[in-house]
Amino acid sequence: MVKIAEEWLNSCAGCEIAILNIGDVLVDLLPSLEFVHIPVLIDHKYYGQVGERKNLDIPEAVVGIVSGGVRNSEHLEVLEKMRERCQILIALGTCATNGGIPALGNMDTLEDIQEFLFRGSPSTEPGPNPDHENYHVPKCFDRVSALDEHVKVDISLPGCPPHPDWITAAVLALLDGKTDIKLPERSVCDTCPTIRERKKGLGDLKRVLTTPEFDYSKPVNEMRCLLEQGFMCLGPVTRAGCSGMTGAAPRCIATRMPCRGCYGPISKDSLPIMDYIGALASVGYDTTRMPDRRGYLSRFNGAHGVLKKLG
Repeated sequence: MVKIAEEWLNSCAGCEIAILNIGDVLVDLLPSLEFVHIPVLIDHKYYGQVGERKNLDIPEAVVGIVSGGVRNSEHLEVLEKMRERCQILIALGTCATNGGIPALGNMDTLEDIQEFLFRGSPSTEPGPNPDHENYHVPKCFDRVSALDEHVKVDISLPGCPPHPDWITAAVLALLDGKTDIKLPERSVCDTCPTIRERKKGLGDLKRVLTTPEFDYSKPVNEMRCLLEQGFMCLGPVTRAGCSGMTGAAPRCIATRMPCRGCYGPISKDSLPIMDYIGALASVGYDTTRMPDRRGYLSRFNGAHGVLKKLG
């Protein structure tokens, strides 16, 4: 019986749904697993069920799974407690591994974000910033960070959300006493079945508001490469794996949509902003005409100092 603790920080619960999407395999594994803490599914109070404890605590577990990045002081406190109480820590999802969508906020100052949230939004009744001194309100940090910027992470499973196949592979490996999970070190382009005509692109780069050239009556492997059609497909700089171990076409491509980059960089050392400029140039597009280069190319990986404040 392996004890598992799970937490979600600056996240949306999509990763937890991905755990449930393991399906029948999860049902088969349940006799070997004991979830001792998973707030998104089972209520468990940090300070005891009736608030009897003075300090935040999480039950001891062999495996700790954490989704979401770190945006405020409570996230960091929970993360550090998970690291302390769990023998093996898994960063689940691109928010946890690379900052995810929330890390786009790293391009703005905390002051500007709070000004919009509490006074500038049309749907918000103007009010003061949260009072951290007199009320139990977590203090917001000036940037979103990935888990490994604060604690040691043993296994990283990127994706928004991760494919259930990789979560299953990680759990099975851990049950077998292994922590080395081999994720693909290839790009989405390497697994994409679309046709590359090797022709230079024409015209301006397109947003996905324009319909690509395709025929729904035909399979995706008869569609021309979306990057060659001028769509800002991030396949060249994104890690493969979104279709799991099925061998199917990448998820976005299968729906005739450009890759959005949700599995993050191909490797820890790669820098998509620089790599993508080369990919665009190779198909004849002027990279200086690409709208919102920083935000688009680092949509899911703005942590680790990749995205910084804009002046």
